[in-house]
Amino acid sequence: MDEEFCEVVVTAADAGRLAGLTRTLVEERLAACGHQIAPIRSVYRWQGAVHDEAEARVALHTRRSLVDAVTARVRELHAYDVPCVIALPLVGGNPDYLAWIAEETVAPA
Repeated sequence: MDEEFCEVVVTAADAGRLAGLTRTLVEERLAACGHQIAPIRSVYRWQGAVHDEAEARVALHTRRSLVDAVTARVRELHAYDVPCVIALPLVGGNPDYLAWIAEETVAPA
C-alpha cells in the first residue's frame, strides 16, 4: 500500500473530554479510530516542578499525511497549553486494516 500510516498519541487530564476530542477527530475523518486507556499515570516536569498525576491516553490510527492537521485540531480543542501529540510510524500490519484506515480518513490533498 502506498500510504504510510501512524499512531498518534494524545494525553489529557479528563478522560471524558479526551473521548469527545477523539470523536471529533473521527467525525472529521482526521483519524479512523481512537483506542483510549484511562487512567494512566503521568510523571513529568512542568514549569520547574515534577508532577505525578492521573491522565487518559488515546492512540489514534491515521495517515502520516494527516499528522499536521491532527496536531492543529488537538491544539485548538485541548485544555493544555502544550498538549502531548506524538506520531509513531506503523511499520506493518493487517493489509485489510490498513486499507480500512485509508478508507475512513480524508485523502491527502
